[in-house]
Amino acid sequence: MKKKFSGLINNKINKFNKILEKIPSDKSCSIRALIFASVCIGKSEIKNLLESEDVLDCVHALKTLGVKIVKTNNGIYEVYGNGLSSFKTDKKIKIWLGNSGTLSRILSGILATQPGGKYHLYGDKSMNRRDMSRIITPLEKIGAFFYPKGKKTLPLTIEGTNLPLAQKHIENLGSAQVKSSLLASFLSCQGISTIHEPIPSRDHTEILLKRIGADIKIKKLKKGNLISLKGQKNLHAFKYKVGNDPSSSAYLIALALLTPKSKITIHNCLLNKKRSGFYKILKEQAGANIKIINQKKSAENGELVGSIVAKNSFLRPFNCSKAVIPSLIDELPILFVIAALTKGTSKFTHIYELTKKESNRIEEMRKVLIQAGIKCKTSKNSMIIYGKNKLKIKNKSIVVNTQGDHRICMSSAILSLVTGIRAKIKNFETVNTSFPGFITIIKNLGGKIVIK
Repeated sequence: MKKKFSGLINNKINKFNKILEKIPSDKSCSIRALIFASVCIGKSEIKNLLESEDVLDCVHALKTLGVKIVKTNNGIYEVYGNGLSSFKTDKKIKIWLGNSGTLSRILSGILATQPGGKYHLYGDKSMNRRDMSRIITPLEKIGAFFYPKGKKTLPLTIEGTNLPLAQKHIENLGSAQVKSSLLASFLSCQGISTIHEPIPSRDHTEILLKRIGADIKIKKLKKGNLISLKGQKNLHAFKYKVGNDPSSSAYLIALALLTPKSKITIHNCLLNKKRSGFYKILKEQAGANIKIINQKKSAENGELVGSIVAKNSFLRPFNCSKAVIPSLIDELPILFVIAALTKGTSKFTHIYELTKKESNRIEEMRKVLIQAGIKCKTSKNSMIIYGKNKLKIKNKSIVVNTQGDHRICMSSAILSLVTGIRAKIKNFETVNTSFPGFITIIKNLGGKIVIK
């Protein structure tokens, strides 16, 4: 059981000017690389894997399923795959998923087409609250069984099918996890399966599957994309280097934008267009001094990578509408903080997906902002923030119950560091699910977070 602790922040951060060569590797790509390597044939090599709790839980889960995974002396993870439908099936296997929605949903897609196996999936308290019905319904159409019947959350048992049927699915949720779960299951389906996504979500899975030789095609439509995948094709081992995480970068970029006379440069960051909504909104609407330089397509992962440079800026209020939400869904909590400290009214609509994350991020961030003296209005699908560029902080403090949510934790920390509002952030250990080293990097920038 991981040790719980609180993070205490008592002082505002001073100005800084830093260049960061290394920040956490991308969690989404790390988990995808591991899972898909496990169903390839041969030894795959993954460099720069994020060693966060979520990713290490993925390593453990795959080992539980009989996959050999070795970390070499130079830090490369070798994954020895035995092809599709090659996981253990000799008994009911218990698989710990920790706090990771990405792991739970994509792995469920693989297990749904694993013939002869029964797999008991369970996670931590936060993960066990999250909605799994969004993948249960389409995976049942493929032929998988879920027990207990009618249950929509973990713990659950999956019984895989030996006759997976090709499907046509419309993905209206705008969820990359759901899309990726289905694509993982389609790998073992006979024939061609399709997904129509009216609003495209992040496409790391499609990029990776193309790179490793899956028979996948993407057709742009007037409204969204049509993704086609022909299953039952053997996939072969690959070499992959994980890029730096744009979602982790967002907290550091926010800190620079909001701290007077500060500047930060982050190198080798993923710049996937389906992940760049945070930067697009801040540049185009808020007037942030953000530059993207040295862009190129990486030969090591097939993704667009480059450097991000951000300077302290006078920001304008901004609006996030339906079309942009999938490209910044993970960055919304820190965007709420930026909006709160920007004078004027900022609006966020079609953000219902936030209620299905590690916590109800709309409600939890509302609680944080109200304590800081920021007025906001919320519904299940929207948030309006009446921002201020000057806060009364004398004798003001906030207490944050993070509900096991790393993004609430880090967003609250940035709010406190920028404003000087004293903060006690409970369960600060949750940052290790995605951003191990967060406290160390903040310290290197000149901030101080006391562990208690």
